[in-house]
Amino acid sequence: MRSLSVALIALLCSASAFASDVKLVRVWPGYRTADSFMRISEYFTGKENPGRKQILLRTHPEDRSGFYFLTRVANSGTAFDDAKFELHVISPRSPKEATFTFNAHVPHGENVFQVGLTGADWPVATEHPVAWRLALLAPDGKELASEQSFLWSKPDRS
Repeated sequence: MRSLSVALIALLCSASAFASDVKLVRVWPGYRTADSFMRISEYFTGKENPGRKQILLRTHPEDRSGFYFLTRVANSGTAFDDAKFELHVISPRSPKEATFTFNAHVPHGENVFQVGLTGADWPVATEHPVAWRLALLAPDGKELASEQSFLWSKPDRS
């Protein structure tokens, strides 16, 4: 009986430590043009080079222009192979919330994710979201960390 209690306590402690291992340090929303992703190496190789610590996630991978949420993630724990970013956005074009999901590998350490609404998902460069919420989910669907705009916290978004 005692070993079962100890095991249960250890499991609960590891679950809370698991959630605190990942933090969204900062989220910078903004529009980016396709040219802003060009690096000198692309002229020589013809392949997009995101850099060593930058991970690109796009709704339409073939389209680079769009509204991005540059997200700095600090993961002091183990890497997650099947994590997901879940982005909720209210655009100026519609009062209805749109949800986008991005599969991601979240390595150990600090990394930058460019989470982008590209192509038809964000066609106008001059528009900005009315409100947004970005969450990082563990492979089992539990929320590890999240950030949101000020207006997202306001009641009665319907």
